[in-house]
Amino acid sequence: MNKPSLHERLWQLIDWLHGFRYVRFGLVGASGTVVNLAVLYTAHEFLFNAIEPTGSKPYFSLALAIAVATVNNFTWNRLWTWSDRLHATAVEEGQRLSKRSLLAQVGQYAMASWLGILLQYALTLWLTHMGMHYLLANVIAIVIASVSNFIANDRWTFRHKREP
Repeated sequence: MNKPSLHERLWQLIDWLHGFRYVRFGLVGASGTVVNLAVLYTAHEFLFNAIEPTGSKPYFSLALAIAVATVNNFTWNRLWTWSDRLHATAVEEGQRLSKRSLLAQVGQYAMASWLGILLQYALTLWLTHMGMHYLLANVIAIVIASVSNFIANDRWTFRHKREP
């Protein structure tokens, strides 16, 4: 029997990790970070370059970056992380998701994301005030917030459709 190549072993590892929904959620979150930074830079340096006073430019750039990253994350989480779920906002089993129900699902996802952001912010400040180094406090808060964000989306946004 031939020993699998490094390439084959890498694909086996990827297939194995694919079975863990939280890992997929984390990979989508990492892609959202890249999207956020790319949009933030592009908007700040080019798109909103003419905004005066220049102090207002970061507000518009950051708002756009967060919005685009949220849509990116929602899309990939819907198509990949929770692709096996019937969407709870669909009215009947087998029915395509309507625009209205899709918007409701985007709204649920955004609310869950903002709750995670607020939790991360509050935990970072609290842990820092308790004497922890701010970088360590932020990493701990990110992990806790990502878990709560995952649970909120798993149980609410992308929950299993309840049987009548």
